[in-house]
Amino acid sequence: MSFCCGASMIGTNGTLKHFRTHIHNVPILFCPVCHRVEIHYLIENEYEILAEYAHGDGASEVDFIEYVEQEDKELFENCVNNENEDPMDVVSNQIDMALDLLCFAKQIGDEGWQGELKKRLGVLNQRRNKLKQRRTSEGYC
Repeated sequence: MSFCCGASMIGTNGTLKHFRTHIHNVPILFCPVCHRVEIHYLIENEYEILAEYAHGDGASEVDFIEYVEQEDKELFENCVNNENEDPMDVVSNQIDMALDLLCFAKQIGDEGWQGELKKRLGVLNQRRNKLKQRRTSEGYC
């Protein structure tokens, strides 16, 4: 499980740009708070090799899945959330974890960490409110 700014990162596949080459379906980890993206550590070497070859060949686009065989193991099995989940569930899980961490930060008296967690909770709360508003406008309950 990877963390960024204290939030657990979401496992997904995405498109990354290496110079002028777009590489699709790369297993990545995404931070729902600051939007940082990391290449999944288990495929980092394969990504680098493919990116260099694709760039050297002048390819504008390649599909990671077509060139790199992935083992049957689930890359995102240790992620708290993944892209296939309901966005409201993802945000709720992130808020719950941040609240748990805030309680711990208060217990140990770490005011700096408390401040960071409160900022994170503010961002997550805004995202939750936008999701609620979108669902209301689309006719969901």
